[in-house]
Amino acid sequence: MGDVVPTGKSGRSGSAKVSKAVAELPRQVREELSRRLRRNKGAFRSGDVQVVEGPLLRRAVGASALGNCMEWFDFGVYSYLAATLGKVFFPGASPGAQVISSFATFAAAFVVRPLGGLVFGPLGDRLGRQKVLATTMIMMAAGTFAIGLIPSYGSIGIAAPILLLIARMVQGFSTGGEYGGATTFVAEYSPDRRRGFLSSWLDFGTFVGYALGSALVTLLNLALTDDQMLAWGWRLPFLIAGPLGVIGLYMRLKLEESPAFQQQLDDHEKTLAQESAGGEFKTIVTRHWRPLLICMGLVLLYNVSNYMVTGFLPTYQTETLHRSSGTADVLVLLGMVWIVLLITFIGRYSDRVGRRPIYGFSAAAMIVLAVPAFQLIKMDGFWPPLSGVLILSTLLACFAAPSAATLPALFPTAVRYAAMGIGFNIAVAAFGGTTPLVTEALVNITGDDLMPAYYLMLAGVIGLVTVRFLPETAQVPLNGSQPMVGSREEQQELITTSKELYRVSAERSGDGDSPASATT
Repeated sequence: MGDVVPTGKSGRSGSAKVSKAVAELPRQVREELSRRLRRNKGAFRSGDVQVVEGPLLRRAVGASALGNCMEWFDFGVYSYLAATLGKVFFPGASPGAQVISSFATFAAAFVVRPLGGLVFGPLGDRLGRQKVLATTMIMMAAGTFAIGLIPSYGSIGIAAPILLLIARMVQGFSTGGEYGGATTFVAEYSPDRRRGFLSSWLDFGTFVGYALGSALVTLLNLALTDDQMLAWGWRLPFLIAGPLGVIGLYMRLKLEESPAFQQQLDDHEKTLAQESAGGEFKTIVTRHWRPLLICMGLVLLYNVSNYMVTGFLPTYQTETLHRSSGTADVLVLLGMVWIVLLITFIGRYSDRVGRRPIYGFSAAAMIVLAVPAFQLIKMDGFWPPLSGVLILSTLLACFAAPSAATLPALFPTAVRYAAMGIGFNIAVAAFGGTTPLVTEALVNITGDDLMPAYYLMLAGVIGLVTVRFLPETAQVPLNGSQPMVGSREEQQELITTSKELYRVSAERSGDGDSPASATT
């Protein structure tokens, strides 16, 4: 059983002693397992611990990450082509108005995201995560592909921007069910000890997609003339979405339903999972309002910084700082590559130190570093602006890495997809997708090119307040799900540990102390 570590007050009769395995459990894990063991009235048995086989896990993570990759390929393309799309679809406006109009169309997709979450979320809780994720993949690919086929304003007049708006709204509606469903799916497949690392691959796909989209646009800008880009070059990145969507759909149709969802169909959560959409919405708002607000606060923190870097920085550099599009594109692209390199390491680290320290430290750092980062971005040359971009990208990686593991853990299995759809998409619609539009407008109104930094500082303050109420969920089993492990050996280890923990809990309870309070 390993080394034995005494706990409790010295000299007390019946003082509990714990093995090294129990003593080294993180506090939040020990408390949650103790609660489950008391409710179980005994140690775990093999049927109480879910084992996820490696091939299934890798397929689930890969298919989910591919969907995010495709979604953000589109966002990367749209952000980098904002000025070009403004000229194609809003040719009669001034250059500043063209950019704002393009960003307004970009933001319009986020207006319908909560509606997509309200529709797809309850469906995902009732019909299954896999079916809904396949549907969102089809819609997303179709909306992106359609943009590449829309005639210009010069060809069909006002119908062109209207069609662009419709295509963007189809994208937004499907995305309303995409990220919440993908994070739920991956979190429910991941072993508890590695959920941060495995879930971080979802946002790895996000930034790979963005980097691929931005790299493609950068290459097109270098290879084609401005007239060629306006005439037909801008269409190519959107048309690539068709083949990508077919590949993604094939992968998602090959997936099995998540273990947590399969499990709930056989237990007491079944009736809750089968409530009507309206009933589920009422349940989430009335019973889970606190985690819903925490979810929205973390999403605000993540997505304001996200869309500031990915959606606003390329246009900020060209339109406000009058930097060449090639230099601006390369700077942000290097920032995306840096995030891709960092994100899974930060996800793994969050499994060790917890999610709260990473969120809290990064939010505080953003308050302190936002202005210096933008001052560096404004400087001449290449290396100072790159340093500023890398500072913001590092902070963004720290927000992105733990998000896919943290947000689903706030809610029980029966309402997880719907709650994620509501909380995530409302926050993104209100604060994330509007970030490029709002910050561009603030810069134009005030003439202060540091307004984006102040906006980031405000998001950092909100993030710090949110972290104050965030429960630590690193290595903790998901609410409403069995403990998850990655092998039979880990299953047996957890069963053995639960026997020791249950014994210690019983002894501590006998001494009049809370079982969960056993400490090293």
